Amino acid sequence: MKLIKKIAAIMLSVIMVLGMASVVSAEEGGAAAAGTITINKAAKGETYKIYRILDLESYSGNNFAYKVRTYESSSTYNWSTFIKDTDIANTYVKIDNNYVTWIGEETAERKTNFIKKALEYAHPSDTSTSKIEADATEVANGETVKFENLSLGYYLIESSTGTLCALDTTHKDISIDEKNNIPSVEKKVKKADGTWEDNNTASIGDKVEFKTTITAQPGARKYVLHDKMDEGLTFDINSVQVKLKKNDGTTENAVEDSAFKVKSSELENPNPCTFHVEFTQSFCDKLAANDQIIVTYSATLNENAVIAGEENKNETWLSYGDSSTTTHDTTTTKTFEIPVFKYTKDGTNETALAGATFTLSKNQNGTDPINLVKNAAEGTYRVAMTSESNTVTEVTTPETGKFAIQGLDAGTYYLKEIKAPKGYNKLKDPVKVVIAENGNITVGEDSTIVTEVKVLNNTGTILPSTGGNGTSLIYFLGAVLALVSGVVLITKQRMKNS
Repeated sequence: MKLIKKIAAIMLSVIMVLGMASVVSAEEGGAAAAGTITINKAAKGETYKIYRILDLESYSGNNFAYKVRTYESSSTYNWSTFIKDTDIANTYVKIDNNYVTWIGEETAERKTNFIKKALEYAHPSDTSTSKIEADATEVANGETVKFENLSLGYYLIESSTGTLCALDTTHKDISIDEKNNIPSVEKKVKKADGTWEDNNTASIGDKVEFKTTITAQPGARKYVLHDKMDEGLTFDINSVQVKLKKNDGTTENAVEDSAFKVKSSELENPNPCTFHVEFTQSFCDKLAANDQIIVTYSATLNENAVIAGEENKNETWLSYGDSSTTTHDTTTTKTFEIPVFKYTKDGTNETALAGATFTLSKNQNGTDPINLVKNAAEGTYRVAMTSESNTVTEVTTPETGKFAIQGLDAGTYYLKEIKAPKGYNKLKDPVKVVIAENGNITVGEDSTIVTEVKVLNNTGTILPSTGGNGTSLIYFLGAVLALVSGVVLITKQRMKNS
């Protein structure tokens, strides 16, 4: 198992010795035998390639006689050239009269290094074009891939997934299981309380923080993290940080800048994205199964953000191997609006009031009003970006009595009337408005969900006006009082005279 784990940390599927268990025709001087390799539990759509590095001349029991592979035509790149290279010969293998034997300790590390060199020679990490043509290539249409009529020998098996195939090395008919250890990505966005979830809320102008975790698998190769943001999010390329958490611990260590490259323009990926993070192969070579690559970055919720119930999405996926991609993972950021209706009431009739001026603040006393930008639509305002200069803090109701303030985070706000319409009393206290994380709005201490914040103004004409009916009433009352006084005086005078 330790050997498998270490082999899984490099860019390959497997290297195997394919021999004969019971066929004697492969012995020296005998007829050439044919072998098969069957891959079970294959990853559908992935490509499997096999390369014969050495020829098996003969076999008996546990004894194998391998020779340097011969080629009918000379080629700059072939396995004979690889085996005879000074970095391989006399370091990993010994060549005597074209017979090849392993030399030195058969440690997992040494075998891993040999396999890595073989795969790099066959299929360089910096290009999708192989130096050496594969002896056979199959694309998995189902769960099984089978290679038949193979010359017996020492084989390198490569999967486009980069995952490990564990092989029995003692039979000419080999059946192996693809582990299907596909790398994965998990995308999260930071909420106001500091936790990482699938969604959050924000105001226009706020910084939104994201975290993508890549869980690496055996044979990590050509890892590129792709990220696509909606137009309502502005990516900050300087915010990207990469950490690595090994599978045997909990510590996250910063990854050197030289191990990855962030690119946000002239992207070659056919699927459009906002940016991608490309990891070097030297970094990928050091990854073990279930190592976690943690990438954090941020964006600003901008003036193009989708408002009220809709979502501003951030989508992430990983490409790896030759052309494979993981499933996409998405986070959403929502921003909301407060719709307001200013009115007066006469009985059951509600009449819109124009000319009332308000500010919106997160302070209970109504101070420090939020900066706004007036939209083209009448009565519509949005939260201003910090870079914008044409801002206002006061909103005046139009003839409809209605306005809306957009681009608000979930939270508690205070709507303060700083000027009432002429003839009406100004509100004494700000109106408390609460936006829940799901966008529901409540007013004051009432838990009833509302579709708009209704603000009532009472008329200021509570005293009678001069020159009208009020004056006539005063005159009438004065006349009555004078008449009564006259009657009283006359009565007293008559009583006195009698």
